[in-house]
Amino acid sequence: MSFTIGYCTNIHAGVDRAAIRENLQKYSTAVYQNLTGDQPLPIGLWLPAKAAGELAGNGPETSNPETTELKQFMASRHLEAYTINGFPYDNFHQPVVKHGVYEPAWWDDRRLTYTKQLACILIDLLPDSQTTGTQRLGTISTLPIGWRSSAVTAKQLEDAGKNLRSLADFLQSLESRTGSRIVVALEPEPGCLLETTKDVKDWFETQLPDAVHRRHLSVCHDICHSAVMMESQTSVLNGYGEAGIEIGKVQVSNAVVADWDSMAMGRRREAIEQLAEFAEDRYLHQTGCEKADGSFELVEDLPALLRRVRSKGDPVDGDLRWVVHFHVPIFLERFGHLSTSQADVYECIELLQKNESASSKTFHFSGHIEIETYAWSVLPPAMRKRELAQDIAAEIGWLRKEMAAQL
Repeated sequence: MSFTIGYCTNIHAGVDRAAIRENLQKYSTAVYQNLTGDQPLPIGLWLPAKAAGELAGNGPETSNPETTELKQFMASRHLEAYTINGFPYDNFHQPVVKHGVYEPAWWDDRRLTYTKQLACILIDLLPDSQTTGTQRLGTISTLPIGWRSSAVTAKQLEDAGKNLRSLADFLQSLESRTGSRIVVALEPEPGCLLETTKDVKDWFETQLPDAVHRRHLSVCHDICHSAVMMESQTSVLNGYGEAGIEIGKVQVSNAVVADWDSMAMGRRREAIEQLAEFAEDRYLHQTGCEKADGSFELVEDLPALLRRVRSKGDPVDGDLRWVVHFHVPIFLERFGHLSTSQADVYECIELLQKNESASSKTFHFSGHIEIETYAWSVLPPAMRKRELAQDIAAEIGWLRKEMAAQL
């Protein structure tokens, strides 16, 4: 098995097939042109529900001409779809997204229908390069059941489990008919029903215990998300291996870190003002707070946390470190008074490399790696100095170089 490294197109706005095609032409083609080499550029497609409905056609038994045309369009521009981001269902670039990105949840049949459509589309888009042994393999990431709330009922959780098991049966049937395996990967995220490794292990144990479930349902490991929850990459990946849960996809992402314990009082106030530049209105920026007494607190959104601390004499009294769910460029280690969780990126890719070369695998991984810096459009202006395609290419080039250096 070799690794496939691509970038996720959820950074580009657009909800229908025409907009998806335009983005591939305008941005993805330019990313390819900014990179050296003649190999096709792997693309993690984001297809919201409207585009998925336009491309899905009549189901998996017959190819849809629209999807076939899209594959040809991509191939002529040296682009290949190997994975789909099926987490955001609707417009991911409206002025305020926040909690809307977690709807519909997995107890809603619309989520099941949408994910089945994505699987049928991916079957037609998969290039021959995505082959393990004699079988083509594609992955789809999806939300971790739904947002964690006291309003969530036992019936909703039961329905979510039924829908996921129904999806596994559908994907098994799809594999029998087409010979290709599609793996849907639940993506743990802070604040959601699945936010830690334990949550994922418990869910698979109770809801997805059978081999057929685990052949087609897996986990999408997002490096930033585990960093916010302050789980080490080693404990997360090994934990999935111990539980027999496949890692369908790894999303390489980089969080914002405020290391309060290393800052003097004046620097702390300056860092708070620097953090305010990331307290924007479109996306939710969950923040993990490590306390001096060893405890952990997850705050739902950075703006609320900043309002809470600004009135205090010492704005971060009792806090050692904050890790903010804001996907900043993966090649950044620090900026101003703030740093990033880049050390987690290094730890994760080292683990992937060691596991790949080991005679006995600690965990099972598909090999699909996706850079998911979706927040380029809402980064502070000082951090956006080049054309978007150049920035995306720089991330891909950086990750390729760092992974090659560890071989």
